[in-house]
Amino acid sequence: MAESDPAKRYRANLQGEIDSAGLYGALADTEGDPKISEVYRRLSAVEEAHAEFWRGQLTKIGATAGSVRPEWRPRALAWLARRFGPQFILPTLSTLEQRDVGTYDRQPEAVAGGLPSAERSHNRVVQALASSFPGGATGSTLAQVEGRHRAGGNALRAAVLGANDGLMSNLSLVMGVAGAEVAGKTILLTGIAGLIAGACSMAIGEWLSVTSSRELSQKQIDIEADELANAPEEEKEELVLIYQAKGLDETQARALADRLMSNKDTALDTLAREELGVDPGELGGSPYAAAASSFALFATGAIFPVAPFFWLHGVAAIATSAALSGLALMAIGAGTSLFTGRSFAFSAARQLFSGLAAAAITYGIGRLIGVAVTG
Repeated sequence: MAESDPAKRYRANLQGEIDSAGLYGALADTEGDPKISEVYRRLSAVEEAHAEFWRGQLTKIGATAGSVRPEWRPRALAWLARRFGPQFILPTLSTLEQRDVGTYDRQPEAVAGGLPSAERSHNRVVQALASSFPGGATGSTLAQVEGRHRAGGNALRAAVLGANDGLMSNLSLVMGVAGAEVAGKTILLTGIAGLIAGACSMAIGEWLSVTSSRELSQKQIDIEADELANAPEEEKEELVLIYQAKGLDETQARALADRLMSNKDTALDTLAREELGVDPGELGGSPYAAAASSFALFATGAIFPVAPFFWLHGVAAIATSAALSGLALMAIGAGTSLFTGRSFAFSAARQLFSGLAAAAITYGIGRLIGVAVTG
């Protein structure tokens, strides 16, 4: 069956290329390392060339592109990159690139123009930048991204879901107690207690998790140091294999390994990064900073359901709590759409429905328990 409206597909492709070009351009402007900035700038230039390709396709069929600007998602990601640094959004960008890597495979115009291979190349570069070590990149790209490591997991995803945990759990708690028709002060006290208890639990759990991870990483580095002292030739061979796996030939890989092994401190640092995927200087970050972030994120989400009970009472307080929480749920849904790639409307609606459904269930259970207890 012939395609009914190729112009619609061309415009969608053009929009995607404009979005990518704008985002890579913003990352280039934000990145402090000039070598990495140049990588982003080249990616942006290629995406702009792809955009021109789709403008040309529209012209061929007598259609117009109109004025095309980056949509809200790349603009939001660019703002986050400027605020928190490019590495904050790299895992999200990596996920989106992986999702879109096969978009052009079944589009004959794109295949004829060589766009699928270019998109796969971009995907590999972004994966290299976002991964714990730049495996898979070759040639000049390998040289440009060598030594850059991710500061942690997907920080954007963790931030959004941390606030969501606080909002969902405290909304359910507050509505469950409200359903039992207890005094407003009791609901307020319960909500505050839930906020503090949940935030403390999250903070302590995160502190223990990061501390345990740091201890494990340090243990691995200590073992690597012993192996380096007792079997340096074996460690050198491991480096040779690692660099061969990255695309260097054996002669280049061996020369690089010899140069690194000439300094024991440099050798240990390199082995920790390349073999273990651990940055010896950070060991996964500060457990105290991780705990503070978890506390703050959970508390930020948890304050919305309980806040109206500070100044309102009865049905007005419950209704305002549900409405305020609903707005927060929609905002969190919008946040999740940044790293899932789903539409804003779908993500916001799904988050709103799931949150209010949980609140309704706990309200109903609280109501039944309240009736059973009070008779």
